[in-house]
Amino acid sequence: MGTTALPGRTVLSGRDVLRRSFAGQRRELALGSVLGASHQAAEALVPVVIGLVVDRAVGGSDGGLLLWWLAALAALYVVLSYSFRFGARAWERAAEKAAHKLRVQLVARVVDPHGGADEGRLPGALTSIATEDARRVGLVSMASIVGVANFTAVLVSAVVLVRISIPLGLVVLLGTPLLLWLGNLLGKPLERRSHGEQESAADASGTAADLVAGLRVLKGIGAESAALARYRATSRDALTATLGAARAQAWQGAVILMLTGAFIALVAYVGGRLAASGDISIGELVSAVGLALFLLGPLSGMSWIAAKFAQGRASATRIAELLGAEPAVGTGVPGGGGSASGADRTTGADAPVNGSSGTGSSRTAPEAAPDPGAGSSRTATSAAPTPAGRIRLEQVSLGSLDAVDLDAEPGELLGVVAPDPADAAALLSCLGRRGDPDSGAVALDGVAFTELDPARIRTAVLVADHDADLFEGTLAENIAAAAPAGRDLGPALAASGADEVAETLPEGTATPVTERGRSLSGGQRQRVALARALAADPPVLVLQDPTTAVDAVTEARIAAGVRDIRQGRTTVVVATSPALLAVTDRVLFLEGGRVTDTAAHADLLDRYDSYRTAVLS
Repeated sequence: MGTTALPGRTVLSGRDVLRRSFAGQRRELALGSVLGASHQAAEALVPVVIGLVVDRAVGGSDGGLLLWWLAALAALYVVLSYSFRFGARAWERAAEKAAHKLRVQLVARVVDPHGGADEGRLPGALTSIATEDARRVGLVSMASIVGVANFTAVLVSAVVLVRISIPLGLVVLLGTPLLLWLGNLLGKPLERRSHGEQESAADASGTAADLVAGLRVLKGIGAESAALARYRATSRDALTATLGAARAQAWQGAVILMLTGAFIALVAYVGGRLAASGDISIGELVSAVGLALFLLGPLSGMSWIAAKFAQGRASATRIAELLGAEPAVGTGVPGGGGSASGADRTTGADAPVNGSSGTGSSRTAPEAAPDPGAGSSRTATSAAPTPAGRIRLEQVSLGSLDAVDLDAEPGELLGVVAPDPADAAALLSCLGRRGDPDSGAVALDGVAFTELDPARIRTAVLVADHDADLFEGTLAENIAAAAPAGRDLGPALAASGADEVAETLPEGTATPVTERGRSLSGGQRQRVALARALAADPPVLVLQDPTTAVDAVTEARIAAGVRDIRQGRTTVVVATSPALLAVTDRVLFLEGGRVTDTAAHADLLDRYDSYRTAVLS
């Protein structure tokens, strides 16, 4: 079993993933194994019944007995048909359910508020793990059922052969474990190569998705050839790994097939010698040879089973690495970090945020601590007050930030000018709790972020990035994605200038938007993304450069609209736009990772040449 790394988190291994996959499919595994074993047992008995027909009915010229045995043979085929039909349904269901359960767990881990799962992984690589790797682990359930069925076939065949002749039975009983051991041994190289194949395929998929997403930018800067060369190199590596895995699988299958053929030939040879010496009858020889030919299928299937187990173990290891990825932020337990000075400490991760009620709806308090890894807590009848929206950073250091102090009062419109993009990125990471600071504290209404569940923080603090994506759907659906049910979208459309976008579209707000909003221009996408953030109406809204792709007249209108619609709600605007900064209550000037000054926009223009250069150039 894995060892606990953080509260609610477990370090997993590939074996843990496979064990949990089996544990969730007990009914399907049991049903499929019973039906599969019944099918194989019935199929093994077919040559036995034919041998009895030869010895007792044909040899004895007894027509009535012949009909009786033919009826028995027909009954066997009925069992064969129905057991295979329903057994195949059970093992297919087991494989699909196991894969689906893993996909749900993987998606939940990727979108977990604690983050960390996507570190060092491209979106395409995450997709590959959640699809192909999950499918391969699901197939291990099917391979297990088929393995039970094949083992039953070998066991029934061995028992029958022992009753016919002890030497024949011993050949099967001793040879089968040897073949199984060799199959497992030959599967080790395939497992290693399969892991490398999946890694390379995920890299190629991630690179392709990355290039497609940035195709317009690449064409704009004339970098198509460099991007194509990068993808060709990644794709060539994936092809090499895939060919290596296919070569290993082919060698494994070929060697096991050769060994299986030699084993069947040995069984037939021993049976033929016994029949020639009169130790067994002609009917028993027919049964022995028929069983030897029948065993070719189950024993050859061992190669497929070994391959699926090898690939499944490799994929389970990759899934375990993603599920067990270290969280980017703490788990929100008491004592996880200090509060800002003067802040009252809370008694638990889900304690209500202090502060007076605002204009939004009240949030509910948890009935009990949430399950480990859960994205949201359960509700109780008592409701916690809506956060007042005071955001405070005290001596925060993270990345390029060095002992930064920031205090946004409830209802304040605060501007932040950070000429260095690294400073802005680190600040947004702290405010959105995508990462905990190396030192210092970030607090909401006097409660340290480290003492709050990240999911609760993100219901109170919305960080709207500059490069926010739109989704496939209508314009209205995109804007209403994060808005409370029934909210009027009109004010958000007007404040963001997205009403003008709707007017230019053929069906207004009902116009379909393609994936990532590619059917819209850059300025249109930016205004729709801003409208979505404003419609959400969080207690604290952090905007990053929301007007860089619009003209000056539209920018001035948006600046006034943002100020009006956010009255009474805390808003932090990280930008260098003079129009936006002019409507703020005050501006914090962040230079070289440290706070240079905090004052009105006009005062900072008078005081600092570097500030004028940042916002006016």
